[in-house]
Amino acid sequence: MKVINKILIGVGMLAASALTSCEDGLTTPTQSSFDESVVFSNYTLAEYNVFGIYEVFGHTNCHRGRYLPWYGFNTDIELYNNTTADEKSSIARYSMTVTNGQLNLSNGPYNELMTGIERANLAIRGIRQYGNPAGNSDMAALLGEALCARALLYTELLKAYGEVPARLEPIAPETIYINKSDKDVIYKQLLADLEEAFGYMSWPLKGSTTSTTDRPSLAFAKGLYARLALMASGYSLRPEPGLVGTGNAGTVRLSEDPELQKEVLYPKALAALKDVIDNSGLSLYDSYEQLWRDFNNMDIAAGKEVIFVIPSSDSRGRWNYTFAIRTEGNPDWTSGPTSSRGGTAGPVPTLYWKYGKEDVRRDLSCVNWKWVLGPNGRNIPELAGPDDWYFGKFRLEWQLDAPYTGGNDDGIKPVYMRYSDILLMAAEIANDPACGARDEAYAKECLLQVRKRAYKGNEGIAASYVNGLSGQEAVFNAIVDERALEFVGEMLRKQDLIRWNKLKEKMDESKAELEAWMDNAGTEFGPAVWYRYAADGSIETYGYNEKSTTDSAPAGEGWECYTNSKGEVATYFKFTSEDETTGSVSRSESAQKKLDSFYDNDPDTRQWWPIPEATLVNSQGTLFNDYGF
Repeated sequence: MKVINKILIGVGMLAASALTSCEDGLTTPTQSSFDESVVFSNYTLAEYNVFGIYEVFGHTNCHRGRYLPWYGFNTDIELYNNTTADEKSSIARYSMTVTNGQLNLSNGPYNELMTGIERANLAIRGIRQYGNPAGNSDMAALLGEALCARALLYTELLKAYGEVPARLEPIAPETIYINKSDKDVIYKQLLADLEEAFGYMSWPLKGSTTSTTDRPSLAFAKGLYARLALMASGYSLRPEPGLVGTGNAGTVRLSEDPELQKEVLYPKALAALKDVIDNSGLSLYDSYEQLWRDFNNMDIAAGKEVIFVIPSSDSRGRWNYTFAIRTEGNPDWTSGPTSSRGGTAGPVPTLYWKYGKEDVRRDLSCVNWKWVLGPNGRNIPELAGPDDWYFGKFRLEWQLDAPYTGGNDDGIKPVYMRYSDILLMAAEIANDPACGARDEAYAKECLLQVRKRAYKGNEGIAASYVNGLSGQEAVFNAIVDERALEFVGEMLRKQDLIRWNKLKEKMDESKAELEAWMDNAGTEFGPAVWYRYAADGSIETYGYNEKSTTDSAPAGEGWECYTNSKGEVATYFKFTSEDETTGSVSRSESAQKKLDSFYDNDPDTRQWWPIPEATLVNSQGTLFNDYGF
């Protein structure tokens, strides 16, 4: 987001910067050189303050280097690739503690997000008091954006930490130190905020602030409303009623608040989603691959499939640096230093075979190869080995207009919401009787749009599958599966599984599938995997794509067979060995580590990160963790 490089001025920005200090015990607010009435009665100054709300996303210890690289896995479809038990892997493996060095920081994600919320609170108050939003449509749009930004920041806090303090007004001396609140209080405020914002905001490309996806549009506000409605009315780990902030371990349950029941929220959420579908002008990309090529090439133009991206400057961000296809050595597409990048996490290997062979998402979403330096000093793709899989949506080599130049930042702005999410949320809600009257036909219509794009060129297969679904359970299960196939690597799955009360259930199911695959790979696959290089430098494989059991080369020129370190043709997917003396079969150490890496503690009891010790210590004894931390 280039705009956040502008000078940030005004009382909102300067006072907001005092939040972390307040948490550390300082009570004297930073003084501003501008009076609040001056700042928020001037559109340019007020807009700079709204830009300042997003500025925390680019901070090293907030989204750039701590939240985004760690939030969202492990799940039933996404795994941290490093199986070594350490401080980093404990975050993914549901065994993090309050002293974890990655997140126990005074300027870590928790405090940074709270700082952004305080900036939003100041902007909301200032624009309401001095911006005349009732008589100034531009100021009204800024108010809607500030309300939406606060909802976004709180959504990120709620996803990661569960119950947190409800800071819905600027900090005053008496509210510097407060304990956590029941998250239902926050949900209700955010939903009301977004409903208000609907009246102020514009569709993509229809307003002065909605030409790019790094500023929220009406489509994003309505999509975020639906996402929050699903979270608020769904399951989550909660302290027992009245015991928030007392250290209560809690249970996984639904809200008891009458205003947050499905019957109340689903009709409103479905109406919001239908409005996006009918009136926003958005649509799915015709090509799933082109969607991701444009993403990697930093296309943030609004009016397409991507609705909102996490904003930062073009010189910040560590998304591809963390999640792109693994690149080892100095890549051809950067002048940066020799190093290895990407591949921190990847899909659970067995997800690959849950895609139909005609599904264009399969070989793009689940990649079993990496970039290495070839004998001529140029990068070539190489099979990664049976244990290491990567998200093929994210590729440093696809950054063409703004190539990756080495270092820790790649400039990528992660996708936060896409139009396909709008369709699948609408399908899920329409399929539920709680929305007023279950509409299976509409649910299947929305699901089919996503499925047909996935089966481009084979749309009949998609139509046959969707048309064959019947009944609420069958349609719901299809939506659960489709969200996995569509969004793998986009880190939406963890929150989906939590609200469905399927986190541990689905992870156990996935682990059992992976174990069975490892133990039976020798009978499902042939001894050889074949590969060749395409004209564009990519790699084609044969021998596992269709679970082939042949050891013969496929038709065509240029195929080579996978060999071991001795140059011998070797079985690629081999995870077990047999003792020649006893005949006993044992699993390889690397395979067992992969299986053991799903979780260390019951994920249902560790759905959230703990508020870090650094923050608790500086709360003057007013802030406490729950959930057994």
